[in-house]
Formats: sequence, C-alpha cells, structure tokens
Amino acid sequence: MTAGVFAAIVDTETPQGIAAELEIPRLERGGSTVFLEGVQDAGNVGAIVRSAAAFGAGSVVLDRQCADPWSPKVLRAGTGGHFRVGIRQVDDLAAAVREFKGRVLCATARAKLRLRDVAFSGEVGWLFGAEGTGVSPRLEALAAERVAIPMAPGTESLNVAAAAAICLYEAFSRPAGRS
Repeated sequence: MTAGVFAAIVDTETPQGIAAELEIPRLERGGSTVFLEGVQDAGNVGAIVRSAAAFGAGSVVLDRQCADPWSPKVLRAGTGGHFRVGIRQVDDLAAAVREFKGRVLCATARAKLRLRDVAFSGEVGWLFGAEGTGVSPRLEALAAERVAIPMAPGTESLNVAAAAAICLYEAFSRPAGRS
C-alpha cells in the first residue's frame, strides 16, 4: 500500500511499519481474575493486562467506566497480554464479582491485612479501583478480605498498575497455602 494509505490506518506518528486487522479473541480461561472498577487511564489498563498475563491470571473483567481494553493505547501497553488472558467489559461489575467462584481480595491502602500475610489457595479474584478514588464501598463490601501493600511512611498510595503487578506477583510466586 502507499505511504499515505498506511498513515491513514495507523494511529501513531511514528509507526513500526506493520498494521493488521484482527478479530478480538474470546478467551475463556479459569484461574485467578482481575476485576477493574473505573480505571480510566489506558496505560494503566494495558499494564494491568500485561501483568495479569505475566503472573498467570485467567481473565480481566472491567466495568464500562474503564478505558476501552481494545483501544490502541491499551493494546500497546498490554504488549501481547490481550492474547493470553480472557478480557470482558461488563455493565454490572458487582454481578461479575458475585459470580466469581473463588475468593475475592480487594486492594486498598486502608486495610489492616498486609499482602505478605495473605494465604493463597484456589482461585483468587483481585479487585482494583480507579486512580484516586479506589474501589467503591459497594464493591469493597463484596470482598472476602481487604489487603494492603506495605509502603514507606509518608507514602499515600501506589499507581493502580503498580499495585496490581505487586499483588499478582505475590500470589503467583508463593506456593498455595503458604503465608
């Protein structure tokens, strides 16, 4: 194709020289699930998809207030993770959380239970909220446990993608049942 046609179909100013049209995969995977509420930053959504894939999660479920998981910026940030985990965007995240068969953990800076003290066994659902506001009280109430990542004194919070990566890594790296 001509350079003009190629420039019209890509979404970056300096593309890699490759463009493709693919059908969005419909992956159904078991295992841990990441639930995202209101995460609007496309880079954060993509980074969370990438971490979910890297640390063995089976799926990522997002509410409609999250960035479009198939937008070009999310795809770039996900660097292929979209093809390793099932991704669903739902109208009712609370219903999706309730349908999950495993134990749901809510990441929040206010929790008394520290991440390192969590015993992991079976399927785990991780609930992460929007930057700034965190998980809504309505969804937080659905969690079996609230978990905090220990941080240095004076630190208010972590970026949601960083927090998700830490939580997913911790669960992935420990044998089930060891706390």
